[in-house]
Amino acid sequence: MTGGVRVEALAPDAPEALALLEELSAALSAITGDSGRSSFDPADVRGPMARFVVARDGGGAALGCGAFRPMATGEAGEGPAAEVKRMYARPGRRGVGGAILAFLEAEAAALGYRVLRLSTRLVNTRAVAFYEARGYARIANFGRYAAKPESVCFEKRLY
Repeated sequence: MTGGVRVEALAPDAPEALALLEELSAALSAITGDSGRSSFDPADVRGPMARFVVARDGGGAALGCGAFRPMATGEAGEGPAAEVKRMYARPGRRGVGGAILAFLEAEAAALGYRVLRLSTRLVNTRAVAFYEARGYARIANFGRYAAKPESVCFEKRLY
């Protein structure tokens, strides 16, 4: 628990998860013109080498979500690597996104991942600043983002 925020694993198709994912899609559509749904498959964040998590307040209310999926060898760079997906924090609560990301980083490291990668849109300046402030470095766009100049990709070494 961090600052009254508890992060825990949850199935991506649980009702609270679906509500958070819908809020994220609406927010992304407003910021970027794209909901991001096409780059997320809930099946990718199931299984022993993946995680979908939800942050909760002291009363148990869902505050945000995030996930990671294993990356294929060709897209992993100096892997093993996982890709961070569907990071979202409901407006009005500072520290939720940071708590989610720190939890995902710790889980990924415990599973043996050396690197976390992610993509966001350049126009999403809050997300870009959020990842840079947490030690993520810009890298060449990878995988499905390689031919998308509107995307920016990041990487962080876990150990």
